[in-house]
Amino acid sequence: MTEPTREEVDRMSGPVLLEFGASWCPHCHAIQPVLEAMLARSSEVEHIRVEDGGGKPLGRSFGVKLRTTLVFLRDGRVAGRIVRPSSEEIAEGFAELKAASAV
Repeated sequence: MTEPTREEVDRMSGPVLLEFGASWCPHCHAIQPVLEAMLARSSEVEHIRVEDGGGKPLGRSFGVKLRTTLVFLRDGRVAGRIVRPSSEEIAEGFAELKAASAV
């Protein structure tokens, strides 16, 4: 999948997780098992992995400075954001996103 534009992201409906990282990033690799488990239990959440780096417009539009940054969206609006997250923070982010979906 090609990187969406900020305008496309802003128009997305429902719960979305933007994962900003890099294929060479050890922090990104470390969270993959937890992230994949959470996504497997959260089929309603659209997951978009963005290969991020200097000068990438989508990451810059969300203020991404470190990898891994997870941005949780609800109907195109930021519902949460965590940088270099722990397993607990990832679980909390998904719980908050799902709670917002139930409202």
